[in-house]
Amino acid sequence: MTTPAAEPFRGAFTPVTEEVTAFDLSVTGTLPPELTGRYVRNGPNPLVPDDPRNHLFLGEGMVHGVRLRDGRAEWYRNRWVRSAGVSKVLGERRRRGAAVARADISPNTHVIGHAGRTFALIESGFRPYELTEELDTLGPCDFQGSLPAGFTAHPKLDPVTGELHAVAHATRFAFVQHLVVSPDGLVKRIVNIPAPHRPVMHDFGLTERYVVLYDLPVVNSLAAAAAREQSVYSWEEGRSARVGLLPRGGTEVRWFEIEPCWVFHTLNAYDDGDRVVIDVVRYPRMFGDLRLDGNSLPTLDRWVVDTVSGKVTETRIDDRPQEFPNVNPALVGAPHRYGYAATVPDMHDYFGPYAGPAGHGAADLERGPVAGHALIKHDFAHGTAQVREFGAGHYTGEPVFVPSAAADGEDDGWLLAYVHDPVRGASDLVVLSAQDVTGEPVATVHLPVRVPLGFHGSWIPDPS
Repeated sequence: MTTPAAEPFRGAFTPVTEEVTAFDLSVTGTLPPELTGRYVRNGPNPLVPDDPRNHLFLGEGMVHGVRLRDGRAEWYRNRWVRSAGVSKVLGERRRRGAAVARADISPNTHVIGHAGRTFALIESGFRPYELTEELDTLGPCDFQGSLPAGFTAHPKLDPVTGELHAVAHATRFAFVQHLVVSPDGLVKRIVNIPAPHRPVMHDFGLTERYVVLYDLPVVNSLAAAAAREQSVYSWEEGRSARVGLLPRGGTEVRWFEIEPCWVFHTLNAYDDGDRVVIDVVRYPRMFGDLRLDGNSLPTLDRWVVDTVSGKVTETRIDDRPQEFPNVNPALVGAPHRYGYAATVPDMHDYFGPYAGPAGHGAADLERGPVAGHALIKHDFAHGTAQVREFGAGHYTGEPVFVPSAAADGEDDGWLLAYVHDPVRGASDLVVLSAQDVTGEPVATVHLPVRVPLGFHGSWIPDPS
């Protein structure tokens, strides 16, 4: 595990090789006492980083978490998600329910809390894995037998009903599934949507009336799956693109044509009379090859679906490359004024060195320091944006918005994100005021180790 990481697990994605537990973390500034809970984030962290078969979307999942309580940072933990394969490599007994077949995988894309439980998630037909509060693996979960197959990495919690919505796809199925998980953690509704061409639906949108589906030119390749290739996703040249509206409670999808593109993530969607507004991070093309740096950079776009005329208006909101968009979770499916995202530099910046000290897995030092990353706060009402720069050598991923308990405005709360500090060779949990993202951090929790760039995370508050 000490050899340089294979493409693409180098630079800011260079894996860590140890599980760490640290208590009573040092804090600069003052943590708001009402931030009582856990900030957790998942991402790929291969057990064998120099394996030439590695791909950015593969690699065993590692969850990083910080517990905050009463203005203190009580602990930091990082833990691999124990699939059967991970347990075998680590010399441990297999967790209950873990399979030894290909259907078993270490979820590496997201981690959420629901129904008082914690789940590590991945897409493509695989099950969630349940974790303890301390991020140890309990085992795969099928929601007490109510989940028929796999789940998704991007469920959306309806803030009004407390239901968790999901759209799941898998190579082996000629359909996608809309799933609704009740507030007590049981799948209570399943709608199979015919999709014989096996489109990849990485994310979706949710409004008060609709589930918003993306049928784009990226498909699950049966040939690649049969050959056990690194990636089973491929861009199918000549295939059209469309956005679909599935009425909540309905079974029939109405489809609308759009320009061919790819969407990893939805910022938010909402109903506006006879129209549906959808804000997405849009790529002109993706999965043309197995590497991300051979593809197009993303922009923030708005699609407005007119359900009367049947037309979709596509508008560019911001042409700065960005990803991992978020809104105040209380406004999921409702009109929003603000949105948050992380900038996406040239992919070579991601895969260059992370500018850490020797002994932390630095690679390819001839490429120079990683460019500084930033967080963006969009004000859609005024068409403006605030940008929080972190400086050369720093990198950050998805910002997670946590609303204030007594919020008097949509942006009254905090943004939480892991930010790598190249001076310390370790990462910080940075807490920013969402109303003043360019100001000094409200608090900075200093972690004892580096957190590699990863994918998605959540704020999981303690039960009130």
